[in-house]
Amino acid sequence: MPVSPLVAQDVPEIHFGTGGWRDIISDGFTKYNVQRLAQALAITIIDEDKANLPVVIGYDQRFLSPEFAWWFAEVIAGNGIRAHIIDRPAPTPMIMWTVRDMGCAYGLAVTASHNPATYNGIKIFTKGGRDAEVTITTPMQDKANALGPEDIRVASCETAKKEGLITTQTSMNWYIDAILQAVDVEAIRHAHMDIVLDPMFGVSRTCLQTILLTARCEVETIHERRDTLFGGRLPSPSSATTHALAREVVERGAALGIATDGDADRLGVIDDTGAFLHPNQILVLLYEYLMVDKGWKGPCVRNVATTHLLDRVAKAHGQECYEVPVGFKWVSKAMSDHDAVIGGESSGGLTVRGHIAGKDGVYAGTLLVEMVAKKGKKLSEIYADILDRYGRLEMAEESVTFPAELKAPLTTRIMEDRDLPDFAMPISSVSTMDGCKIVFDNGGWVIIRFSGTEPVLRIFAEMQTMDQAREVVDTVLRYYKLG
Repeated sequence: MPVSPLVAQDVPEIHFGTGGWRDIISDGFTKYNVQRLAQALAITIIDEDKANLPVVIGYDQRFLSPEFAWWFAEVIAGNGIRAHIIDRPAPTPMIMWTVRDMGCAYGLAVTASHNPATYNGIKIFTKGGRDAEVTITTPMQDKANALGPEDIRVASCETAKKEGLITTQTSMNWYIDAILQAVDVEAIRHAHMDIVLDPMFGVSRTCLQTILLTARCEVETIHERRDTLFGGRLPSPSSATTHALAREVVERGAALGIATDGDADRLGVIDDTGAFLHPNQILVLLYEYLMVDKGWKGPCVRNVATTHLLDRVAKAHGQECYEVPVGFKWVSKAMSDHDAVIGGESSGGLTVRGHIAGKDGVYAGTLLVEMVAKKGKKLSEIYADILDRYGRLEMAEESVTFPAELKAPLTTRIMEDRDLPDFAMPISSVSTMDGCKIVFDNGGWVIIRFSGTEPVLRIFAEMQTMDQAREVVDTVLRYYKLG
């Protein structure tokens, strides 16, 4: 097959964090770097003797995402490996589901998830549609960074399609049908629910709207068009970015509102009163629902920065709650190791036993709708029942940007020297599994860790009241002179 030459460019190296490789478009995230990563993946596939299996490639609605996906595919095809492109903006969980459904060894999504609009990125998936672990991504990034233009084989797109080395699909029906088969559609149909959906200019509209309409819900959708600037906001559902969704829910008297991030693997929820439900609350609600109402049995998994209220639910049912580092690959692994019912993180990602091993905002949103339909109560009432049974915990969060030269001394001071603030309360334990997590005797905790996807320091604190949690966060900020 004919290949075309490339021209070397002086660009930053590829580096995988907790959620794939992400970088600023035209700075580190360039056509050349994407092609280097594609060649590294092709080399990995050939070395593993898996060149007979296709590579599934999908993309989101970000600037140049379709083009990056096709450039990646041309390199895969240039190495004699079939590239199967989902040639329309697609949710990351749908891409992962397709990797599993087609029995592929690898797949990827061109997405920077909830990062600012100036970013793009690539998430790599392995067999079964799982997030690639560091044992895969670290050698792959090292291979990519060692490649030059002369090492990269690029096939002509038209020739590759004629030879069957690039194939495409535009249908989402297999993924949509899989979710419809996993939930009680009849219960939702007879509940006559009014739902407001906010894709946040991302990719969830087609799938989630189709699922809800099939279940006879009334669906109002906002922010559904493609906007590569995401309306000037982060495409990340939070209390600060869902005001329009909350207003729409209240004005319509809707049962709830569902917001998904840019690639639809995370979600945020507005209840019937217009209040934002934190992902922590959604995780607890669904675990309790699966255990009590659906009769499932098993432990749960959360990362180090996710609510300990989940531990209380697990303990009440004689189960264990397993703690893992940040990065959904760790959640997926622990779920597999312990046959867990549910796993998730405070940033809004969760998955359930029997579904894909990665987080899925489309499936989680549908399951939440099923829960409200079957319980016959308002969402606000269902969560009030949770608080009556398990008590209340409140979480405060802060993200602080910092100059790059401060990372090393801050890391040494916090993680190695254990130079910690005086919180004026007894400390039960200190863990550095991922960042520095301090657990207090009263059951509260705080974690200080560097983001794996952005140049920021994140602080999470969970206490009995929001004022207490906020004071713990402020104590950290004052002590390290941050913010």
